Amino acid sequence: MRIVAGQHRSRRLAVPPGKGVRPTSDRAREAIFSSLGATVLDARVLDLFAGSGAMGLEALSRGAAHCLFVERDAQALATIKANITELDERERSTIDKANAITTLKRLVEAGETFDLIVVDPPYESVSKVAATLAELLPQALAPDGRIVLETAARDGFDVPGLVERYNRRIAAARIVILGAA
Repeated sequence: MRIVAGQHRSRRLAVPPGKGVRPTSDRAREAIFSSLGATVLDARVLDLFAGSGAMGLEALSRGAAHCLFVERDAQALATIKANITELDERERSTIDKANAITTLKRLVEAGETFDLIVVDPPYESVSKVAATLAELLPQALAPDGRIVLETAARDGFDVPGLVERYNRRIAAARIVILGAA
């Protein structure tokens, strides 16, 4: 797996061992970031269920100002740290070892907002977290911000108050980009 574009273009990323993490493919990341365009420049990014950190690191490579990576799995966290170090992105990165929903609630309560929020929960947990995410995500989104949701192609969920800007099936995944009305 590699960074697709930007200052780190073609740099390799490590992937956590095992089947617990399902990194977003290079092809899917290219489609997502092409659709986002200039939205990424100088963006504050929140990468929930970060896995390998590929989405947040792609955003940093393309000019995002900062990324908060949220992941609770120890092997995935070690991989994110290694990828951040390899790309020399420690200054523009923060890692939160925590449950993504707990962190999102805390951020909303603190009034934090983000220009880009990436949400890629484990496919088997989407039905369990969808209602909470649908309630909290709009509160964490900055004006003119975007939310990227990745779910299994057969799944997905609505986020009231936001408009669908992009919806595409890529292999086994459904990618939806949402923004304010």
